Amino acid sequence: MAVARSCNYHAQAIRHIRHLLSTHLATTLACSLILSRLDYCNSLLHGAPTGSISTLQRVQNNAARIVLQALRRSRARLLLRQLYWLPVHHRIYYKLAVMTYKIHRSSTLSYLSRHIKLRQSACSLRSSDIPLLDKPTIRTEPAKRSFRYSAPSVWNSLNAMLQTQYGNLI
Repeated sequence: MAVARSCNYHAQAIRHIRHLLSTHLATTLACSLILSRLDYCNSLLHGAPTGSISTLQRVQNNAARIVLQALRRSRARLLLRQLYWLPVHHRIYYKLAVMTYKIHRSSTLSYLSRHIKLRQSACSLRSSDIPLLDKPTIRTEPAKRSFRYSAPSVWNSLNAMLQTQYGNLI
């Protein structure tokens, strides 16, 4: 994967000069050179094979170890939490959710708005007050990675998660 190679190149460059940098400056460099490449078009990776996601996660873990000058065997999850970095699969979900919100609430991404529609309920239920999106019926696995399917899937899962966490407060 070209993104991983590019990120590893920049990570090694930061590693060579890390002893000269403050933690804040190393974090800024890692965010601008590595995390920006991981985030670019990462919403296309929703539903991608786990091997692709884990390759990118290893790159992010390596960047966190370099920034915090941790040992290679140190736990990456704790380092990511210390830097307030989301893991790659959560970053993908976050980006899809933000894009869906922007499409749903504003007209900033009008070219994508025709791909998502609000679910219309035939009868009046308590659950019909929740703004769910209509998920199309798709039979093939590659089509499940499309924006038309993945955006409503992520959006509806967020609403379901909020309902189970906060109950009737919403």
